[in-house]
Amino acid sequence: MTQSPENTLMPPNSLNHGYTTLTDWGLILVEGSDAATLLQGQLSNSVVGLKGTLSGETAQGPGAVRLVGYCNPKGRLLTSAWLALFPESADSDDRFALFVSKDIAASTAKRLAMYVLRSKVKVLDVSNDWDIFGSYQSSESEQSTALPKEALALRMPDVLAQGQSFQRTLIAQRKSDANTSSVDDDALMQWNSLEVLSAIPRIVLATQEQFVPQMINFESVAGVDFKKGCYPGQEIVARSQYRGVVKRRLQLAHTEASASTLDLAKPGVELFHEGDASQPCGMVVLAASNSSHPDRIDLQVECKLDALESGQIHLAMSNGPVLKIDQLPYPLIEI
Repeated sequence: MTQSPENTLMPPNSLNHGYTTLTDWGLILVEGSDAATLLQGQLSNSVVGLKGTLSGETAQGPGAVRLVGYCNPKGRLLTSAWLALFPESADSDDRFALFVSKDIAASTAKRLAMYVLRSKVKVLDVSNDWDIFGSYQSSESEQSTALPKEALALRMPDVLAQGQSFQRTLIAQRKSDANTSSVDDDALMQWNSLEVLSAIPRIVLATQEQFVPQMINFESVAGVDFKKGCYPGQEIVARSQYRGVVKRRLQLAHTEASASTLDLAKPGVELFHEGDASQPCGMVVLAASNSSHPDRIDLQVECKLDALESGQIHLAMSNGPVLKIDQLPYPLIEI
């Protein structure tokens, strides 16, 4: 049975509520009096004016939690992250936490640190020193996870699945002998399923530098602030938005599950339209088995819009598993 951050036994996990270690998530801390200035000049979303949340409390709402992107000079996303401000005390320097994919945490921290120069700020990849947990519960569940005083937690956007609305919380806690972590396979499957169905993308190592934010709907899920000023790739991101040149978008899709399909349904795997076997028309962004329907795999895919107009789209190869496109849970921003 999975143990909570307080090292107390939780009720058994279920589709309605659960708690598990997230082994593929990492944590970057950016702290110091100049931390906000550094991040404001590097990220796609604004961090100025972010409401601080003390340890042991949960940051929630757009005033306290932001989805952010970190682009290269060509406007391609190097990293996506969930960010909140967690000062160690009410009068201490800023301490920002970025929850990111663990496989890109070190490279992201290293790149951010290049711009510190003489600023009063430290960029720390603490992914090996902190455990990351995921907690979810449906609107019908009365279960909740109590947080220890030192935990950093932020609430992600709710997800509609199985006819219910699910709350999701990312929790970080320093590793210690008193705090044991373990993976609950069923809870992890449900967490991953909810993440895919949210249609909010997460960049991993296999998809680094593949997408301009709009190609994966990043601006439509509040990951880009077009009024915040300069950051790497900002001109290209703005041009894509205001000149209407986005010809690729993130879509939700699903396919029938099988052992071979599970091996193919991974981030970075290309998609092919039946009308053009030689040229990929898109790429898998995230994928997960559907926790309610074992015979189904759900996917976030980036795809050419014209490929969706007619014909079938296949996973990995021109004769690979057929993808069926599903409806997005949010509207796309139109300029």
